[in-house]
Amino acid sequence: MRTIRLRPGADLDGFRAAVRGLVAEGVPPEGAVFVSGESPGLFGAGAPAASDAPVALPRAAAALIPMVVPHRDPERYALLYALIWRILAGERHLPDVASDPLVHRLNGMRKAVGRDLHKMHAFLRFRRTAEDGTERFVAWFEPEHHILEAAAPFFVERFRALRWTILTPEGSAIWDGAALRFGPPGRREEVPPGDGFEAGWQGYYESTFNPARTNLRAMRAEMPRKYWHNMPETAAIPALIRQASARTAAMIEREPQMPVKREPARAVAAMADQDPKSLEALNAIIRRSQPLVPGATQAVLGEGPVGAAIAFVGEQPGDQEDRQGRPFVGSAGQLLSRAMAEAGIDRAACYLTNAVKHFKFEERGKRRIHQKPTAGEVSHYRWWLDRELDFVAPKLVVALGATAVLALTGKAIPITRARGPFRFERLDNRFQGFITVHPSYLLRLPDEAKQEAYAAFVGDLRRVEALGRELAG
Repeated sequence: MRTIRLRPGADLDGFRAAVRGLVAEGVPPEGAVFVSGESPGLFGAGAPAASDAPVALPRAAAALIPMVVPHRDPERYALLYALIWRILAGERHLPDVASDPLVHRLNGMRKAVGRDLHKMHAFLRFRRTAEDGTERFVAWFEPEHHILEAAAPFFVERFRALRWTILTPEGSAIWDGAALRFGPPGRREEVPPGDGFEAGWQGYYESTFNPARTNLRAMRAEMPRKYWHNMPETAAIPALIRQASARTAAMIEREPQMPVKREPARAVAAMADQDPKSLEALNAIIRRSQPLVPGATQAVLGEGPVGAAIAFVGEQPGDQEDRQGRPFVGSAGQLLSRAMAEAGIDRAACYLTNAVKHFKFEERGKRRIHQKPTAGEVSHYRWWLDRELDFVAPKLVVALGATAVLALTGKAIPITRARGPFRFERLDNRFQGFITVHPSYLLRLPDEAKQEAYAAFVGDLRRVEALGRELAG
C-alpha cells in the first residue's frame, strides 16, 4: 500500500507529482492512499519515487482535475486517481460519460467548487485601511472549499493597481502591487469595521433595488444568508423588503416617464436647475446622476485642490478609473504621472478631470473595451465640465487629446495643428489653454516611435509648467 501525503487544502502540484510516480510504478487505485496533512517532504512512507514521465490525459480530464482538487471531500484525490487509472487503461472517453457513477460524482464536486468560486468573486467586499500611511484594502471571506489560491488571480486582474489582502479561516492572499503570495489564516477581527466607500455602495444598492421584482426565494438562492454579514449592502435588505409593497404601489400610480438615460438633454437641464453652489455640491449631483453614455459603474470625479494653478482635462475614465473611482490611475494615468514628474509638475498640486465623467465601454468576453464618446455625448457632459472649471478656477487648462479639445472649444480641432498654447474662446477667454496629446496615444504607438513621442510629450509638459508658474505670478 502506498501512502501519499499532500499538503493541506488544494495541493494540485503535489497530486500531479504523485500521479506521475504512481503511474510509473503501475500502482492501481486500490493500492494508494491519499492523506492531506503536513509532512517533512512531499510524500510520506511508502510513497512512489518521483517521476518526470508525463501522463497524457484527454482535455476534459485535464480541465476537471484542477476544479475538483479544491473540493473539501477527503476522497477527492482517490476518486481522481481512479478516473486517471481507468482513462490510461483504455477508457479515453470516460470523462464524457456523465452517467458513469465516478464521473457523475466528480462532476458534482466540480460544480460545487465552481459555485464557491462564483460566490467569492461576487460577494467578497474589500474595506479600505492604512498601514504606515499606505492605503491598503482588506477583505474577509469564508469559502466552503479550498479555493483561495484558485480565486486570488481573479482579484489580481481586477484590482491590479491596489494593494490588498484577503483573509480566510484557512489562509490569506496578499497582493502588493507586483507579486501575489499566500500566508497563514486570518481572523474576521483583522478587517476594519467599515469605510466611506461602503456607505456609497449601500446607497447605490438601495437606489437600484427594484421593489416590484422582490423575490425572497431567488434572493436567498443567489445570495445565501451565510455571506450577508460580510456584505455592506445587505444591511439595507430588511428595510427594502418591508417597503417593497408601498414602493411598488407608488411606482404603479406614477405617470410613465422616459428613462433619463434616453433623454440626456433633459437630464442635463434638470441638473442645471439645481444650481450647485460649490464643487462638493456639483460632485454630489454627478454621483446621483445616470450615466449619459452606455456602461460605467460610477461617476469618476475630478481630483485635486480648488484653486490649482493648472487643470488637466482628459477624454473619459478608463477601466481602472471606473473600478477605483479616481481619474488617471490606469496605464495612461501612470504614464502621465511619470511625464509630469520629469517636467517638474507636482501632480498633487494640479486638478485632473475628464470631459466625460463615466466610462463608455463595450464588453467582449471578460474584457471591457474602451469606446470613444460621440460629439453628442461630449456635449451632454459639457455643463459639468464648465461648472467644474468655474469652481476650481485654474490659471491654465491643459487639454489632453482631441475629445478634451472638443469639450473645451466646441470644435473638432486637429491636435497636430493646435498643439501648444491655445485660447479656448468658448470659455470666454477666462482660462489660458494648452493642447497636447492624450497619454493613451503614446501607449498605442509602435515601440520604435514611443521614445520620440514621449520626449515630445514631456517637452509639452515642461512648457505647461513654465506657463503655469508665469500665470500664477
